[in-house]
Amino acid sequence: MQNRYIFPSVRERVSALEWAQRVDLAACYRLLAHFRMTDLIYTHVSAKVPGTEAEFLINPYGLMFDEITASSLVRVDQEGRVLEDPTGIGCNPAGFVIHSCIHRANHELACVIHTHTSAGIGVAAQKRGLLMLSQHAMRFYGSLAYHDYEGVALELDEQPRLVRDLGPHRAMILRNHGLLTAGSTVREAFDLMYYLERACQAQIAAQAGGAELHECGDALAAKVAGQFLEPDSGALHDWPAYLRLLDRIDSSYRS
Repeated sequence: MQNRYIFPSVRERVSALEWAQRVDLAACYRLLAHFRMTDLIYTHVSAKVPGTEAEFLINPYGLMFDEITASSLVRVDQEGRVLEDPTGIGCNPAGFVIHSCIHRANHELACVIHTHTSAGIGVAAQKRGLLMLSQHAMRFYGSLAYHDYEGVALELDEQPRLVRDLGPHRAMILRNHGLLTAGSTVREAFDLMYYLERACQAQIAAQAGGAELHECGDALAAKVAGQFLEPDSGALHDWPAYLRLLDRIDSSYRS
């Protein structure tokens, strides 16, 4: 076991639903670390506190993603102000600018993930964005939003445009910036991010080969996207499998 911060457990001080959300959110942070989707202590995953409309959990500002535990998560309001911080470390309010407006605009979205990966930024820097080069990419056909870069996301007046550009979708490419996904559960948001990231990785790899690319047409891409909308029993089984993976590596995210 590597040396880690050890924080007092908050399990007895929160509801069972909140504790379950904390465990899932901590697991999501660990999974992003495992799959190399972090930007050191920067970027965030936020999750709504069950039973509330305007309280959220987010990472302390100073822990690596592979250090996050259920008890270390900071509770904030819609403005990113700290309501409860078991760590005493605090959080980065500026980092919540993107998240807060999306949560505020759609109460069905319980989790928002934002990343700055090499592949994600690479595709975000391309004028045509995500190309229909892979099955992973075609999953997002017709349901992927784009938001133009306006500088580091610190200005509150950008929030209405972020909400407008995301619209009804749950995945967005922030041009020249990175990727964003949202879901009604932590699992859904992670699933979307994982496969959007894989689609970007595949595109960068295909372009790096230098050969002429074979792009799939709109009709086929629409068909594949529709197939992904069909009921999938895998959704019932994948999250427990991810948690077992984490438990084999380090189960401290549950503490």
